[in-house]
Amino acid sequence: MANPTISTLLEKNIKFLENLFSLSSDLQIRSFHTRHGKGALVFFESLVTKKTVSDQVLAPLLLHLPKLEMINYESLLTIHALEKYDSWQEAIPALLNGSCLLLLQNQRSCYGLEVKGYPERQVTEPESETVVRGPREGFVENLLTNISLIRRRLNTVDLKVELMEIGDLAPTKVAVIYLTSTTRTDLVLEVKKRLQAIKLPTVLESGYLEEFIEDNKYSVFPQIAHTERPDRVVANLLEGRVAILCDGTPFVLIIPTTFNQFWQANEDYYERYPIASLIRTIRLASLLLSLLLPSLFVAVISFHPEMLPTVLLLNFMQQREGVPFPIFVQALIMEVSFEALREAGVRLPRAVGQAVSIVGALVIGEAAVKAGLVAPAMVIMVAVTGIASFAAGNYPLAIAMRLLRFPMLALAAILGLYGIMLGVIMIVLHVTSLHSFGQPYMSPIAPLNIQGLKDFILRVPIWFNRRQKT
Repeated sequence: MANPTISTLLEKNIKFLENLFSLSSDLQIRSFHTRHGKGALVFFESLVTKKTVSDQVLAPLLLHLPKLEMINYESLLTIHALEKYDSWQEAIPALLNGSCLLLLQNQRSCYGLEVKGYPERQVTEPESETVVRGPREGFVENLLTNISLIRRRLNTVDLKVELMEIGDLAPTKVAVIYLTSTTRTDLVLEVKKRLQAIKLPTVLESGYLEEFIEDNKYSVFPQIAHTERPDRVVANLLEGRVAILCDGTPFVLIIPTTFNQFWQANEDYYERYPIASLIRTIRLASLLLSLLLPSLFVAVISFHPEMLPTVLLLNFMQQREGVPFPIFVQALIMEVSFEALREAGVRLPRAVGQAVSIVGALVIGEAAVKAGLVAPAMVIMVAVTGIASFAAGNYPLAIAMRLLRFPMLALAAILGLYGIMLGVIMIVLHVTSLHSFGQPYMSPIAPLNIQGLKDFILRVPIWFNRRQKT
């Protein structure tokens, strides 16, 4: 339906809005009369605060307008945001975003009053990125609240916030945030270019944007980092990256991204550097274990038993007696069962989910051993792999490792250690070919950057970094 111009006849404007939102029962139209003429307030009661509408809009109109000879709505109304619209094309999006429209007789324009009042979640610690030491604030679903959490930490004129809308049916506000003193201009322009090229009805979550703007859309490795923590976003902005905030989601995208960002954490810089270095090393070792341990176990048992001590080998052979399946099938059964239990624990209600994932793994593992389906050593191997994947850190990277674990298992079952080496070489070749907005994914390893290596695995002291820069 084409948007006609705003009419000078109040009844015609009201009729147009009633027809446009004919099946919207939450649309409210409040008419009033003064000696200056007739008027109407139009708003969605589901998007506004009724007390604000009555106290700061309707009451001043009814109390003061009859006494005024000349009307100055900007000074009469105490609303902090008041816009004048000359067409329905401007006014209707404001109405749908929580504004109250003030329509007046004999005027070809209307006023939009900022009276938003829809419910929102309070700022709390993000459950997906808990820390022992550090800020407890996390982003929420309100875009302005999230911007304020960043601006409060970066109170500088260098901080730029550029707003745009994405979506043909229901436009969603998206903010591109960066520091002019640290961020390359070409990077900002490329980010905005890719965002403006997105064609969607609306954006429900920042993951929609991620799939459209990432460089390699078919890779299992995440090429854009996301976080719920304002301190992590600020740290990346200080390093010259760009943050993308999307209204309606607490997850903020960080661009560009390198591989090491996914197993490092902001908490590494809140603890003393010896402790942080140890934790980082454990995290990286856990990441490699979660990928390689099952395939190494299958390869050694199936193709290279001479690598094991005799006593340990005899113990494994004794455990396999009576088990009808080869070692690869046992590993596949246990891995699939563990992944199913983990997914059930995530999707079920929290109290039930934790019981299902923990108790279910113990019960199924013990039952599988007693039933003679798998060897006891296989249960231990799968449990260690699961713990390692939990300790690996970032969730998207852990998912990528879980996915690659199965082809690595197949290669180990076919070619043994040679198959594992072939799989590792293919993975290394793939990740070294990836880029994130022009940034090599494996930087500072490939291409080699000696300066960047000082904070790759071992976390050097902050005072040492500052001294090196000066």
